[in-house]
Amino acid sequence: MSIALAFSGGLDTSFCVPYLREETGQPVHTVTVDTGGFSDDEKRQIEARATELGAASHTLVDARRDLWDRVLQYLVKGNVRRGGVYPLCVGPERVVQAEALVEAAKSLGAESVAHGSTGAGNDQIRFDGALRLLAGELEVLTPIRSLALSREASTAYLHERGFEVEAKTTDYSVNTGLWGTTIGGKETHRPDGVLPEEAWVHTVAPQAAPDDARQLVIDWKEGVPVALDGESLDPVALVEALNAIGAAHGVGRGVHVGDTILGIKGRVAFEAPAAAILLDAHLELEKVVLTHLQLVHKAGLGDLYGRLAHEGLFFDPLARDLEAFLDSTQQRVTGTTTVELFKGSARVLGASSPFSLFDAGARYGEDTALWDGRDAEGFARIYGMQARLAARAGEGSATTTSH
Repeated sequence: MSIALAFSGGLDTSFCVPYLREETGQPVHTVTVDTGGFSDDEKRQIEARATELGAASHTLVDARRDLWDRVLQYLVKGNVRRGGVYPLCVGPERVVQAEALVEAAKSLGAESVAHGSTGAGNDQIRFDGALRLLAGELEVLTPIRSLALSREASTAYLHERGFEVEAKTTDYSVNTGLWGTTIGGKETHRPDGVLPEEAWVHTVAPQAAPDDARQLVIDWKEGVPVALDGESLDPVALVEALNAIGAAHGVGRGVHVGDTILGIKGRVAFEAPAAAILLDAHLELEKVVLTHLQLVHKAGLGDLYGRLAHEGLFFDPLARDLEAFLDSTQQRVTGTTTVELFKGSARVLGASSPFSLFDAGARYGEDTALWDGRDAEGFARIYGMQARLAARAGEGSATTTSH
C-alpha cells in the first residue's frame, strides 16, 4: 500500500508528505508534473525537497507539450480570457496533472492519490473531478482540505519537524506554468488590495522595463504560432521564449476578479506574457481572415470552452464538440503578425495573410470598384428599415392611447 502525491514543492504539498506518512503509515511517492515554468535548477530543488521531507520516491513527468496539444492551443484558437482579462493560467494544467498522477500511481502500485488543494478554491474541484473520472478505484486524499489548515498552521507543522519554509511561501500562494503564473495573498483577499512590487515573480515593473521598444514577428499556421522572428519553433519553445521576452518588458501583469466554481467571488493576480502577446496577435489575424458572423459566434463559443476548462468540466463531451468547431474556424488563420512590446504593453501593429478578406478593389471610407454610388444609396435607404417601422408603429400606438 502506498500513496502517490501531486507535488509542487510548495507549502501545501510539502506539508502533505510528512503528514500522510505519519498519519497513514504508508510510503508517500511524490509526483511532479512539469506543465511549464520550472528551470532545471528548480526541478532539482523540488526533488531534493521531496527527499528531505521523507518521500519514498520522486517522479518527474514532462507534460508541457501535452498541455499545449490538449488545452492551450484551443485557448488561443478561442481567444479565451475569463472576464475579458484572465488567460486561464492554472485551470488547464490540472487536467494533464491529474492524468499524469493517475498513470504514475498505477505504475507505482499505489492505492491512493493525494493533492494539496484547500477547501475554498477551484483546484479541489478540478482535481477531484478528474481523479474520480480517471481513477475511480483509487482513494483520493486531501489533507489540507480535510484539516481546514491555514498557511500559517502548515508552516508551523513543518517547523516543528525541522523543515524550513520560506517566508514568502507562507505569505503568497504562487502557481507557475507554461501559460503563466498566478499569485494569491493578503492583497488579493479583498477587492481593493494592491500587490506590492516584491510579490510579482517573473515580470519586471513596467516603469523599470527597457526604454526601447521591442518588435516581434510571429508566424501562424491554421491558428497555431509556428515561428518567432523568422525562426521556426515548436509551440512550447515559442511560448517559453515569449514568456521570457515579455517578462523583461513588464508585459502580462494583471488582476482578475471573478466567480469561483463554488459560487463565491475570487481575486487573483497573474503574470502571463506569452498569453498576452499571442491572444492579441491571434485575434488581430482572425479579424483579417474570418467573416463577421464567424467572429461573432466564435466569441461566445470560445468563452464557453474557456468556462469548461476553467470550471473543472474539461472532460464533458461538449468540450470535444467545441474543439472541433474551433479547429474548423482556423483553416485560414494563417499569416504573420507584428507586435510591439513597450513598458508593460503588447501592441499589435498589424497582420497579413494570404487569406485576407481585404479587397484591393475597395478602400474603406474612400472608393470602391465593388459597387457604385447608386447601389450604396439604395442600401442606405433600406438599411435599418425595421427600426423605422417600429418607431412609426409606436407613434400610432401613442396617438391611440391619448384618445
